[in-house]
Amino acid sequence: MAALTWLLIPLFAAVGAAIWASWAARNRTTGDVAELAGYSRFREAMEKSHSGTEPA
Repeated sequence: MAALTWLLIPLFAAVGAAIWASWAARNRTTGDVAELAGYSRFREAMEKSHSGTEPA
């Protein structure tokens, strides 16, 4: 019975690793749309011409 216990430990570890790997590799692109829109607004703000004098 002790040998069976020692064989089950790596089995449970492998199952746990597979569950963790599938969770870590999940698709997390839902927040990208807002971040890309913010970056686009930032680029547009940086491209606007300044109302002050131009540096020499």
